[in-house]
Amino acid sequence: METRYLQRHPFIKDAIGIIIFILCVLVGTLFINTFIFRSFSVVGPSMETTLYTGDRLIVDRLPITWAQLQNKEYTPSRGQIIVFKNPSYTTGIGDEYIVKRVIAFAGEKVLLKDGQYTVFNKDHPNGFNPDDGNNGEPGKPTSGSVDNKIVPKGEIFVSGDHRQGTYSYDSRNGLGTIPLYDVVGPVSARLFPFNKIRPF
Repeated sequence: METRYLQRHPFIKDAIGIIIFILCVLVGTLFINTFIFRSFSVVGPSMETTLYTGDRLIVDRLPITWAQLQNKEYTPSRGQIIVFKNPSYTTGIGDEYIVKRVIAFAGEKVLLKDGQYTVFNKDHPNGFNPDDGNNGEPGKPTSGSVDNKIVPKGEIFVSGDHRQGTYSYDSRNGLGTIPLYDVVGPVSARLFPFNKIRPF
């Protein structure tokens, strides 16, 4: 009775097993990163003192996945910290992904005057402070000026939490408003450094 080829060559059987395992890991990682969550590291001072360079973040992909399954456009909540693809990114120049806080949505009017944001919409014709409810995390005052900018359809207005000077490159000073399709997802937690683990 002839012995099967793989039984006579166990190293080939082991090699095939390793290849299948690696492929499963790669497919699983791709699936998780695309539909469940992604991990990002903070670079730069734009979100201080909420986030610092080197902080490791978990970004929730499930809301985007759920919206896509419903054939809808995902829109984050006001005040949420999100990661999005830099619409001005050029390969090798600047950061491909950016973390900021959501300030205003399509159709809303944004005013930055005397160091503070005010957002106007149908429900608040007299305006309101978009940072109310953010636990005092965004720094004060906010440098620069925005003269009643209306956020375009399908886009959002974002700002860093380090708002003095030019520490944060955001919607008020050159980055512009962000298309919703560039949003990777909301930051759900900081995992590192371990002594500063927290949910968002």
